[in-house]
Amino acid sequence: MKSNLKVTLIFLFLTMGLWATTTHAEILQVDSDFNGKMDQWHEVSADGKTIKIEYDTNGDGKLDQVDIYYGNNKPTMVKLDRNFDGVLDQFQFYTKSFKLERVEKDSNFNGMINRKEFYDANENLNRIEVDDNLDGKMDIFQFFNNESKLIRVEYDIKHNGKINRWEYFDSENNLHSAAFDSNGDGKQDQWQYFSKSTKPEKIEFDTNFDGKVDRWEYFDSPGDLLRVELDRNYDGITDLVKRK
Repeated sequence: MKSNLKVTLIFLFLTMGLWATTTHAEILQVDSDFNGKMDQWHEVSADGKTIKIEYDTNGDGKLDQVDIYYGNNKPTMVKLDRNFDGVLDQFQFYTKSFKLERVEKDSNFNGMINRKEFYDANENLNRIEVDDNLDGKMDIFQFFNNESKLIRVEYDIKHNGKINRWEYFDSENNLHSAAFDSNGDGKQDQWQYFSKSTKPEKIEFDTNFDGKVDRWEYFDSPGDLLRVELDRNYDGITDLVKRK
């Protein structure tokens, strides 16, 4: 009985030891271009699934790309060091089917994310957010149609968390019109209109902030003022016209 007990205990110990060993992940080092230097490191789980792959793509001895798999067949996150300074500065997020959802960038290489790109289910770019003054808050928002063409840009010019400028673009990516919130109440009260030019053809104002236009300014193609129309009593009817 004692002998049998010893064998059983030894068998249990060996089994437990083997199980503990196989549950650990392993690192596979790869020399992908056969130049004698390792340039890829594959972390693989005990059940053979890839956890992450690290790369030294330019052979300088520093990691500049990390693909995160979390056990999926394709990476769900990719980290990049675009300027090879040893600091990761771009982060790409994917669905489980490896469709790009979002990109975050440190475009100034100062350790701060200041640009975010968002993609739709077809991987078309549909929005970009930019932190223009590097205060950690996004203050420029660009919107795109389903063909990834720019249609609108919104600005927080005063950096107070409120949109106070809007720009609208036509199908040829020309500025069509712009609107402004001059008094900070969250409502548009000035509108500028363009015709394939950066100089306005017409500007409309809501000078008393009642939601109705009461001043119109018209310009020629060089941008010189031609005419001003006013609604002085705010009844919606023009009652004064000034010409150049």
